[in-house]
Amino acid sequence: MAVDGKVIITCAVTGAIHTPTMSPHLPITPDQITHEAIAAAEAGAAILHLHARNPETGQPDQTPEAFAKFLPRIKQGTNAAINITTGGSPYMRVEERVLPAAQFKPEVASLNMGSMNFGLYHLLDKYKEFKFDWEKTHLEATRDLVFRNSFKDIQYILETCYDNDTRFEFECYDISHLYNLNHFAERGLVKPPFFVQSVFGLLGGIGSHPEDVAHMKRTADRLFGDQYRWSVLGAGAAQLRVAAQAAALGGNIRVGLEDSLWAGKGKLATSNADQVKLARKLIEGLGMQVATPDEARAILSLKGGDKVAF
Repeated sequence: MAVDGKVIITCAVTGAIHTPTMSPHLPITPDQITHEAIAAAEAGAAILHLHARNPETGQPDQTPEAFAKFLPRIKQGTNAAINITTGGSPYMRVEERVLPAAQFKPEVASLNMGSMNFGLYHLLDKYKEFKFDWEKTHLEATRDLVFRNSFKDIQYILETCYDNDTRFEFECYDISHLYNLNHFAERGLVKPPFFVQSVFGLLGGIGSHPEDVAHMKRTADRLFGDQYRWSVLGAGAAQLRVAAQAAALGGNIRVGLEDSLWAGKGKLATSNADQVKLARKLIEGLGMQVATPDEARAILSLKGGDKVAF
């Protein structure tokens, strides 16, 4: 299959960072997550990156039972490759975070490549009242939060999912995370092509300045050469600016309400599909084409949607 010049759009539908107060459009129920995921795929997303939430309060929920309420429905509604988080929420133990990927054996699972300070407390200044009590506590607690992803934790996730032929979206929030990935590659615990998702603009990780983006790519090029496929996500207002730079440099793009709630300056995205459409417009404006799900599978050497356990 010819895949030259194709750009993969990943859509991260809900995540565990934003809270219901921040946007009325954030999907939290299984029905909402299903609808948003399928609509994002129809808009051009080849990969859907999924988290689950408590449908009553919107709190992150990493139980396999929560994922089971929407995974089969999304699979039936779209050909897009499904990516299950192993990041879950920074407050969860690794044994809890890996359970859905271990049980459902997806084509792709995310994997955070290093521990980091994970600050969201600065968002408290933007909201005077919250819909649910847990939201304020959740944000304030990040003032003293280290998101643990030790070498032991990373190896545990790799070994838990290794025999399922699940490949990984290696989430790299800083330059050191690229070196951590290289460490596991040298040990033979991961195999190319490496799908490297560079994360820009979260407090505690690398910034979103154009030099930060270029530095991340230069380092990945040096470490992995032609053995990796690069994708980026920019947090918040940096989403499309970082995406445009990366696409121009030959990279792939991740958008979605997990990463940003916006669809332009001061304009809340009314859906994940809003952001996918903007990403598609950007890609096609650069004279490139959006990859289909099957083209994304070929680029990333994915096993196929018929080999998952949901």
